[in-house]
Amino acid sequence: ILPYAFPAFLSAYVWRGMFNTKDGFINRSLLGFMGENRIPWLEQQGPARAAVLLVNLWLGFPYMFLICTGALQAIPSELEEAASIDGATPRQILRQIKLPLLLQILSPLLIASFAFNFNNFNLIYLLTGGGPTDVLNGEVAGATDILITYTYKTAFGSNEQNLGLACAISMVMFVIVGSLSMWSLRRSKVLDSL
Repeated sequence: ILPYAFPAFLSAYVWRGMFNTKDGFINRSLLGFMGENRIPWLEQQGPARAAVLLVNLWLGFPYMFLICTGALQAIPSELEEAASIDGATPRQILRQIKLPLLLQILSPLLIASFAFNFNNFNLIYLLTGGGPTDVLNGEVAGATDILITYTYKTAFGSNEQNLGLACAISMVMFVIVGSLSMWSLRRSKVLDSL
């Protein structure tokens, strides 16, 4: 519950300090790396992406855990009893009864979390700033940039504000998230029960 209790922007700053290459908790205390062996968490492409995924997982796990455990408790126990009387194994009960019912319940949540992570500006901007970016090789977007942080950089991140391109990227994001959400809602048949 601890990640759920702290504000996300505060957690991003704490994780940024823990991922510090020179004096961070993860390199120095947790992994015991000193000198040349330190992992450049926020300075190289691979470790920066791993850091973003780890922090995002840490922030999102409590909410998903609470919702999934509540959804599992909402599945009637009579279904499991009937399946076991009919000779179903625990694996078959999980795969053919619990998971489809759980997916039916969690489909709106999964769509909402996809849309949220597609536009997860705060975590990327506060943890890595979208970087690392290899400007010398002509890269415009950083290794951890997502469309929303790239749009922000395009519109407000430099002296050359390209508001037209930022608006076009925003419209593309809207179409992508909207179409995937509608496809997912139709496929899960959540709207049919309304």
